[in-house]
Amino acid sequence: MPILSLSLETARRIALAAQGMNRARPGGTIDLARIRKTVQSLGLLQIDYVNVLVPAHYMVLFSRLGPYERPLLNRLLFEKHDLVEQWAHEASIVPVETWPLLEHRRAEFRPSKRFEAFERKHADYVQGVLDAAEKRGPVHADDFDTPPGVARHVAGAWRRSVPRTVLEHHFGLGHLVASNRRTNFSREYDLPERVVPRVHLGRRVAKEEGQRQLLLQAAQAQGIGAASDLADYWRMPMTQARPRLAELVEAKKLEKVAVDGWKVAAYLHPKARTPPRIAASALLSPFDPIVWTRDRLRRLYEFDYRLEIFVPAAKRKWGYYVVPFLHGDRLVARVDLKAERVERRLDVPSAYLEPHADAETVASALAVELHRLAGWLGLRTVRIGRRGNLARVLSSMNRAQSR
Repeated sequence: MPILSLSLETARRIALAAQGMNRARPGGTIDLARIRKTVQSLGLLQIDYVNVLVPAHYMVLFSRLGPYERPLLNRLLFEKHDLVEQWAHEASIVPVETWPLLEHRRAEFRPSKRFEAFERKHADYVQGVLDAAEKRGPVHADDFDTPPGVARHVAGAWRRSVPRTVLEHHFGLGHLVASNRRTNFSREYDLPERVVPRVHLGRRVAKEEGQRQLLLQAAQAQGIGAASDLADYWRMPMTQARPRLAELVEAKKLEKVAVDGWKVAAYLHPKARTPPRIAASALLSPFDPIVWTRDRLRRLYEFDYRLEIFVPAAKRKWGYYVVPFLHGDRLVARVDLKAERVERRLDVPSAYLEPHADAETVASALAVELHRLAGWLGLRTVRIGRRGNLARVLSSMNRAQSR
């Protein structure tokens, strides 16, 4: 039986619709239910607390819902327990019903050799941290001293303290979960049975079945994707993903298709829909699911992207915290953004137009979106810098938007 062949444009529309970008963002109150539904449809939010603009997981929801109250996400996490933090696509927020599907990950979690050496020498300390959480409830790295003769901070470990490293070890194993985040974004930890509802905590899923369900979630969240796209959604090794994908195709839970210009096969989810058009204008976090797989970004959106935070300033091509701008079904521009909170201003040091896009059309839509973002962040003004081939037109549109 010949496989279905799709145009690149059709594949883009399928993907954007699946990612919740298939319509202009509706108005009205954005409540807990809408946020919960959005996270469930995406499968996960990657956590990143770089605060140049706003922590990335908050931005992903803004791109789809528009202005909402950020504390609502924390309520779903730490009060309602509808969501939970887990290692998924890096550190992530997932629906709590996904907890059992990741059991094999927690069971296979392995610390670094450096930590293994520390644990062998200080096994009582490592166990004592867990015992303290069991006895007194939520714990934080500041609650613990270090073993005698051991420096508090671990060299080469992102400035993590020894207590935090031990707590994160127990988090990776599933012995502890995040029960809260402090104002400095650091985790408090507690036992899973005090955070994860019993119905999910007690559910057992075999490794292979868990992998199949995770790949199905990735396919539903992406609409369409290559094997590497679906595997990367959960950071699943390809050696494990390939046989599970073959099983899903055999069971007719995924359809293998071809996309024009792709050198690899694609997998289409049966619930995927192709809208006649995509009515979207959205700034996308560098850690948005649309953005994070760079190879997919090139194949599907013909957009080459690199986050240059760790690139020396003199060698940066685009800027420090550059985000793509989606308009319709194309990524049409990229802008460097910074929230100047003291001055209550959104700075746009540079703005670049993609070769296929029209400057005035893009600048007009982008100016609206920048002001919407500034308002959500509690910033009063937007300032456009001079760098980039879109800066002049965007500056003009920004002045008109500010009147």
